[in-house]
Amino acid sequence: MTALRIAVRGTVRAFTPRDRALLFDRSTSSDHAVRDTTARLLARVRQDGDAALRAMAQEFDGVALDAIEVPRRSWERALDALDPALRRALERAARNIRTVHEAFKPSAQSVTTADGVVIGRRPDPLARVGVYAPGGRATYPSSLLMGAVPARVAGVGEVIVCSPPGADGRPSDVLLAAAALAEVDRVFALGGAGAIAALAYGTDTVPAVERIVGPGNAWVAEAKLQVSSVVAIDSPAGPSELLVLADADAPVEVIARELLAQAEHDPAAAVVLVSDAADLLAAVEPVLARMITDAARASVIRDALAARGALVLADSLDEAVAFANSWAPEHLALMVAPAREAAVLAALRNAGTVFIGPSASVAFGDYMSGANHVLPTGGLARSYSGLSTLDFVRWTTWQRIGPDAAATLAEDVGVFADAEGLPGHAAAARQWRRA
Repeated sequence: MTALRIAVRGTVRAFTPRDRALLFDRSTSSDHAVRDTTARLLARVRQDGDAALRAMAQEFDGVALDAIEVPRRSWERALDALDPALRRALERAARNIRTVHEAFKPSAQSVTTADGVVIGRRPDPLARVGVYAPGGRATYPSSLLMGAVPARVAGVGEVIVCSPPGADGRPSDVLLAAAALAEVDRVFALGGAGAIAALAYGTDTVPAVERIVGPGNAWVAEAKLQVSSVVAIDSPAGPSELLVLADADAPVEVIARELLAQAEHDPAAAVVLVSDAADLLAAVEPVLARMITDAARASVIRDALAARGALVLADSLDEAVAFANSWAPEHLALMVAPAREAAVLAALRNAGTVFIGPSASVAFGDYMSGANHVLPTGGLARSYSGLSTLDFVRWTTWQRIGPDAAATLAEDVGVFADAEGLPGHAAAARQWRRA
C-alpha cells in the first residue's frame, strides 16, 4: 500500500506558517499565475468575442466548434435517450430543489414608520442570468439543476447555460438532458474563463447577463471575481471543500468515505478532519489509505490530500469549533454525540452548509436533498451564503408619503439639509410646511 501523503498534520495551536498558508490561503487570487492568465483570457473575449471563444475551445478543449450554441433539439434528444434510472434521479432532484427554493422564495414587505409614511420592498426577478455547469474531469448536471431550477422558481426571464464542450463539440448528453429538464432557454458549449467573459461582456452569439452563478475550477472562480465589477455573481466558488468536525464516538469508516468523496472532485479540493480525539485521527488515516487503493479516482484523491488535506487535533471541542469557524468551509460534516449536536450547531457560524450526523452525507446534499450545493469556498463562507432564490432577484424599494405626513417631516428635514449645506434639499422639504 502506498504511503498516504497529507499536507498538514498537527494541533491547532502548533501550526507552522507553512501549515497556516496551506490551510487558509485558498483563494484563487492568491495565485498570481491564475490571476494573470485569467485576466488575459477575459481581455481576449472582450476584444475578439466569438473568435476568441472558438480559439479557446481549440486551445483548451481540443475541439473545433461547429457552433457555439447547442440547438434545443439536441437537448430534447439527450433527454429522450437518457437511461430511465438516471432520468428518474434527475427528475427527483429537480423536484426537491424546486420544493426547497419555493419555500424560501423572497416576498414583498412593507412597514409604516409614521402616519402616512409607508416604505416597501419588492423582489423583482432578473431579466437574464447565466448558469455555469462545470465539465472537464467530470460532468455536473447536478450543478446545472442547482443553478437553473432556483432561477426558474424566482421567475427569471431568460436562463442561459454554459458548459465545456466534449470531443464532439457539445456538453455531455446528461448535462444537455438536465438542461431540458430544468427548462432553460439557451445552452452554449463554452467552458472556463472564456465562458464567464462571454456571459459578462456578451458577444455576437452570447448575450450578456445580469448575474452569473455556478461553481467551477480555479480559473472560473477567478474569472467571476474579475468580472464582478461588471456583472453580479453568486460567490467565487472554486474547488470543493469539506471539514469534518468529529468527537471520539464518530464512525471512522463514515468519516473516511466523506473525506474521499469530496477529495475526488479535484486535485485542488481541500478536505480536513478536526477532532478533540487523537485516537480518532489516528484511526481514520489507515482506513482512508485502504479505501483509496480501490477508488476509481485514486490519483485525484491522492493529489488533493497531498496538496490540501489535513488531520487536525484540537484541545477541546470548543477549540475545534473555533477552528471550523476560522477555516469557514464550503461543507461541514458534524459528527458529534447527539446530546452535543444542538450546542455545537449553534456555535458554528461560518459554513456553506452543515450536515448533521453520520447519515447526513454531503453526497445527499450534492445531489438530492434539495438544498443548494453551490456554496462559497476559499474561506468566503465568513461573508457569503449558498445560492438561493435571493440571487435571482433584485429589490425595488418604494416610499409613499402623503401630504399630511410630508408636513410633519418638512422642518426636521430642512434643518438636517441646512446642516449638510444643501439648501435645495431644504427648500424641497419646506415647501410642504403648513402655517
